[in-house]
Amino acid sequence: MCLEKKNIIKDKSFDFAIEIVGLYKELVDRKEFVLSRQLLKSGTSIGANVREAEFAQSKADFINKMSISLKEANETDYWLELLFQTNYIEKETYHKFNRKSKEIIKLLVSIVKSSKS
Repeated sequence: MCLEKKNIIKDKSFDFAIEIVGLYKELVDRKEFVLSRQLLKSGTSIGANVREAEFAQSKADFINKMSISLKEANETDYWLELLFQTNYIEKETYHKFNRKSKEIIKLLVSIVKSSKS
C-alpha cells in the first residue's frame, strides 16, 4: 500500500485558486472586469508557482518559486482588500478570503524561511 505524503500548501493553494475563480465569475457577472482580472491572475498564480517548485532544479530554484508564490499571495490579499474597500465584495466574503490568504501567506513564509536554513 502506497501512502502519498500530504502537501498542505499544494492542496490549500489549489483549493484557494478554485474559490478565486468562483469569485472572479461572480464579479464579472456584476460587470467588474479590471480588478477581478487582477485578482484572478494573482490568486491562481499562487498554486501554479507551488506546483513549479515541486520540480525545482535546485534548492535556490525552489526558494525562488516559493517566494514568487508568497508575493502572489500578498498581491491577492491587496486585490481582495481593494475590492472590499470599493464595495465590490461584501464584508463576509472579504473576511473568508482574507483568512484563507493569510493562512497561505503564513505557510509560505514558513516554507521559505525553513528552506533558507
